[in-house]
Amino acid sequence: MFKRLLLVLVSASVLLAGAAHAAENADTPLVLLTENFPPYNMAKNGKNFAQDENINGIAVDIVREIFKRAEINYSLTLRFPWERIYKLALEKPGYGVFVMARLPDREKLFKWVGPIGPDDWIMLARADSKISLESLQQARKYKIGAYKGDAIAETLTKQGFAPVVVLRDQDNARKLVNGQIDLWATGDPAGPYLARQDGVTGLKTVLRFNSAELYLALNKNVPEEVVKKLQAALDQLRNEGVVDDIMARYL
Repeated sequence: MFKRLLLVLVSASVLLAGAAHAAENADTPLVLLTENFPPYNMAKNGKNFAQDENINGIAVDIVREIFKRAEINYSLTLRFPWERIYKLALEKPGYGVFVMARLPDREKLFKWVGPIGPDDWIMLARADSKISLESLQQARKYKIGAYKGDAIAETLTKQGFAPVVVLRDQDNARKLVNGQIDLWATGDPAGPYLARQDGVTGLKTVLRFNSAELYLALNKNVPEEVVKKLQAALDQLRNEGVVDDIMARYL
């Protein structure tokens, strides 16, 4: 009888401890990381480090509204480079990173909330360029600039291209104008927006070769109930037209 009572007490203690641990995890703010990727995420001072209210952009404003609606606490940091924050979100429980293209080889690595916005993949050329492309394969003979660690650069590499990568995607705008590269593989609206910020205008799109959707990617340790609350909040915001209103402010 005593052994049975002891077993019941031990089991109850384990269940209570588990419940307390789950409640503690639910109250712990998620650590969100992002990078300078205008117009989706950007530091207000233009630098490569910023926190909380010193960050804005389409995705930042949407994410803030999502967490507010879902009543989930978070911290937000913009830092550099992309590869570092990607690794942190992949390896550290309670971390997330945005915006990230949801690709097949990333699908099982994270839990996803989105889509937050589109990211068409394009090839940009100078305004006076004679390059005309009907397929991605026709771009093989040209020198292509891309952004290190970005999904576009990774996909091109896997397909046998050898893109010339830089640590900041906006550097490709100036390289394109200076003739250091023939084409710039980037996203739309991000690429043209970055070019305008750097004073580069008149670039033309010579090819659209893929369409991706951008998401908030969460570490697999984040509880499923938290992911569902965030997704439900985003769905509500989209249905109410809030997402479109935020995009209109920037585009």
